[in-house]
Amino acid sequence: MEKKPIMSNFIRNIVIEDLESGKHKEIITRFPPEPNGYLHIGHAKAICLNFELADEFNGKTNLRFDDTNPLKEDTEYVESIKEDVKWLGYEWDGLYFASDYFEEMYNRAVLLIKKGKAYVCDLTADEIREYRGTLTTPGKESPYRNRTVEENLDLFQRMRNGEFADGEKVLRAKIDMASPNLNMRDPVLYRIAHATHHNTGDRWCIYPMYDFAHPLEDAIEGITHSICTLEFEDHRPLYDWVIRECEMENQPQQIEFARLNLTNTVMSKRKLKQLVDEGYVDGWDDPRMPTISGLRRRGYTPEAIRNFARAIGVSKNNSIVDHRMLEHFIREDLKLKAPRVMAVIKPLKVVITNYPEGKTEMLEAENNPENPEMGTRKIPFSREIYIEQEDFMENPPKKYYRLFPGNEVRLKNAYFIRCNEVIKDAQGNVVELRCTYDPETKSGTGFTGRKVKGTIHWVDKNSALPAEFRLYDVLLSDEEGEEEKSFLDCINPNSLEIAQGFVEVNMKDAQKQDKFQFFRHGYFNVDPKYTTKEKLVFNRIVSLKSSFRIE
Repeated sequence: MEKKPIMSNFIRNIVIEDLESGKHKEIITRFPPEPNGYLHIGHAKAICLNFELADEFNGKTNLRFDDTNPLKEDTEYVESIKEDVKWLGYEWDGLYFASDYFEEMYNRAVLLIKKGKAYVCDLTADEIREYRGTLTTPGKESPYRNRTVEENLDLFQRMRNGEFADGEKVLRAKIDMASPNLNMRDPVLYRIAHATHHNTGDRWCIYPMYDFAHPLEDAIEGITHSICTLEFEDHRPLYDWVIRECEMENQPQQIEFARLNLTNTVMSKRKLKQLVDEGYVDGWDDPRMPTISGLRRRGYTPEAIRNFARAIGVSKNNSIVDHRMLEHFIREDLKLKAPRVMAVIKPLKVVITNYPEGKTEMLEAENNPENPEMGTRKIPFSREIYIEQEDFMENPPKKYYRLFPGNEVRLKNAYFIRCNEVIKDAQGNVVELRCTYDPETKSGTGFTGRKVKGTIHWVDKNSALPAEFRLYDVLLSDEEGEEEKSFLDCINPNSLEIAQGFVEVNMKDAQKQDKFQFFRHGYFNVDPKYTTKEKLVFNRIVSLKSSFRIE
């Protein structure tokens, strides 16, 4: 992968200052996903930031799974996350799990109890919420807050031993029930969950809460800069409290930045899981999904995603990025890489009546006019071809330059043809055109006798390969994404159209995940899920043009 310094931003400036002041000799960051779903484009921003920040300053980045909730986590998600990080082009220095540190976390919780900084509480979850108070009213102390150290140690040990049911008791920090920050009002540190953990099996029935586990993980691994999104800003005092009161040797610095929000896109793992579970999409890797696996299956490249993440930058202010900006970067990445071939998505048969029956000639075409190094290919041409249905109109409006009765157009890389007769079925649908060609107008011969205003693409009927085309659009029709109303109400009913057509015979050796530009249609990817030896399936990655411009 190319090494590009990330653009200057406030986090990078903090790192530079820390290195220059001698606060840190080496930068260590981490990417810490919870394995309760597949990664999405928002995670890609965090991955790029953490890995490239450390890489720029010759530091290290750990991949760590925050697996503290056995009820939602699964090995499937662990493996998918590792695959996604590698596919994006990054290599982690250390691979860790929060569950690796469960014994250490337990011991630190015991230390808090001994210091009088934690207690076992019997209040229910609803009662804890009620006692917490509001932003304008202080909370009430739990009636169990003043248990003795000895009683708390005994109860906490019995919690670990499995003597209590789920929800019967929790371990809480003893901080300040009148704190203006609700996160500091005796937050829960441990809860009981009799559930099998993907990594530790049934060894534990108590599990640390994220706000307790995460700072300890960072401190244990020697993380210098713990980068997270803005919703954790109010949790930072608790993060620092845990590190300080648990007497951790290393003291990471938590820094918050704005998460990525995209128009027309769901950016919540819970909501993405709902789409999968309720059958709105074809799995986590559905090409309409903003998951890394979905983007990969659709045909996005790691380079495009990395360049997008760099371009949107890092800031403290939440904003919504136009999804067309992501599309811009895949166009930029593929325009010189993708071979340009012809595909007819909604075919209409054309018979060239004056072309010799039984004859097939091979025409030459450039693989990518913008990249001559990609060379040329031969494409067959014969008496019968397919064109796009939309490239013919029986009664066209003014300034329609494609095919209509009596009009002449150029077939790309071939000849001029003129429409002479229209054949219809019993329902009046156009099913065939009969045309004539001018053999003097062959492409590449320098013909200058007359000009035509329209050029259309085609495929040879005798040799063309049948193909399925999956034409994707945005998943949500609401420009503002999921925030304004129920995201299920915003699902675009036209987010997927499936069409049957044909591609050039040269596509017979196309492999899954190969990418092409189809003339006038856009960029397409060979679908890795449904393509078979008998039939090619193409996902439209993105159309050819957009009104979006990078400022």
